[in-house]
Amino acid sequence: MKAGPTKARPVRATQKLVDQMGWVFGHPSITAVEIAWRWLFGAPFLWVCFWQAKKILTLLPPSYTGLSNLDTQNPWVAVVQLADVWSRYEPYVAHALAWLVPAAAIAWSFVSGIGRGLVLKRIEPGIQFRPVAMIALQAGWLILLGVVCWGWFHSIQWVAATHITPDGDADLVGYSIWAIFLSLGFFTLWALISWPFAVAPMLMLLENRSAGSSYVVSFRLGRAFASKLMEINLVMGIVKLALIVLAMVFSAAPLPFSDELGPDAMHFVWAGSTLFYLVVSDFFHVVRLKSFIEFWRAFRGPQAGE
Repeated sequence: MKAGPTKARPVRATQKLVDQMGWVFGHPSITAVEIAWRWLFGAPFLWVCFWQAKKILTLLPPSYTGLSNLDTQNPWVAVVQLADVWSRYEPYVAHALAWLVPAAAIAWSFVSGIGRGLVLKRIEPGIQFRPVAMIALQAGWLILLGVVCWGWFHSIQWVAATHITPDGDADLVGYSIWAIFLSLGFFTLWALISWPFAVAPMLMLLENRSAGSSYVVSFRLGRAFASKLMEINLVMGIVKLALIVLAMVFSAAPLPFSDELGPDAMHFVWAGSTLFYLVVSDFFHVVRLKSFIEFWRAFRGPQAGE
């Protein structure tokens, strides 16, 4: 399929977002596919993580490492205790991650490549289903995510090393300020740089390109088209942050009544808040894909010059 002209009527990406939300809401089966493939990977992955954590805690019981003796009344003391606890657990966690991370990356690339391909196929029935190429593109997206997470983790390590030391008082205020600033900064960085990797599968399927060619083209879409995609990606990032805050509010709201409700009721509240976040987050993932496709139609599709 040939790409059409790149001119289109000026329109802000967010102006069409409500329309795309309404369209996705009216096609719940597409969101169901998105949820299904994520949980097809997520449920076994969480189960493996649980058993690995249980295995480590059996080898190093919390009573031996000091994890069960944290001073919960004094955060300045507790944070230094946690640093000592982590130094004991770190070799065991690193050993588990050495095989778990590559295995999870391969599994996620495979499941997400097929699942995301099915979602795009349901949004745009005329495209060809190409699972192998989709798996390769999803692996590229995951590598970029890994690089960003690696940068965030090492930046937080630097903050911890400079603000929380065993020999002196922990600067929790400074640590918290830096941790929040760096976390939001890397989150924004991810929203700014990840959109070419997110749009590449769409270009590959809609324009019948190879996986490599779709990556090249995703960086050469032109300023007008790229700005719309970046704007949508930033808005979706803000929406995700808002969903996290909203889920935290939902989970914390019943705390003043926890004595009357009981611990089991609070577990249901926390589980419900988590489920709310995951389902709504997946809904907005589909909204983003639909928005990308609509702007492709406007800037590169057959009707782009109309």
